[in-house]
Amino acid sequence: MNTTNIKHGVFLILGIAALLLTWPHAFDWMANGGNIFNPITFFTDAIDAGETAAFLSIDMMIAWTVFMIWVVYDTDRIGMGKKWGWFFVALSYIGVSFTFPVYLIVRERYIDKHRAEK
Repeated sequence: MNTTNIKHGVFLILGIAALLLTWPHAFDWMANGGNIFNPITFFTDAIDAGETAAFLSIDMMIAWTVFMIWVVYDTDRIGMGKKWGWFFVALSYIGVSFTFPVYLIVRERYIDKHRAEK
């Protein structure tokens, strides 16, 4: 097993851990009327929870926005096409802490495959 596969395994484990650790809270929030597809309500509710939640929510909101912009242009730049970028934007609604590691795995494997073809 090479270091790339180990790194991708770690990324995948962290992404799955993120899903398992975050989604129970999302389900509770949605059961109380929250709408996961409305980022304005999502971040407003999170910011209203207190100073620590506000700090983390604002930080995550900006990181998520940067990820969404970057991934669309990055997929196009490396040759995957913008449709894949938009796919990862949509997937990020499940959670950036899941989608970002998955994107890094897909991106590296795509680049390695196309580098080997040259």
